[in-house]
Amino acid sequence: MQITIDLPPDLEQDLIRKATQSNIPLPTLILQVLRHQMQTPPISNSQWSEAILSYQGVPDFPAFESYRDELLPPREEKLF
Repeated sequence: MQITIDLPPDLEQDLIRKATQSNIPLPTLILQVLRHQMQTPPISNSQWSEAILSYQGVPDFPAFESYRDELLPPREEKLF
């Protein structure tokens, strides 16, 4: 399969430089990078960080539910 992509100039130069330093052809380097990327487990962005998971809160802070008695009841909308 042949795929054509447009690379930003800085990325193109980085790839060319890396291929030259590694003494391998540019297409081989690109294949190696793609294979490595496909074999690496994805990094999940849906996980909360440890700082969030370990947060204990502020002990003296009133509970959210403690303010419910101060709320006005919902307004009943008239349909007709």
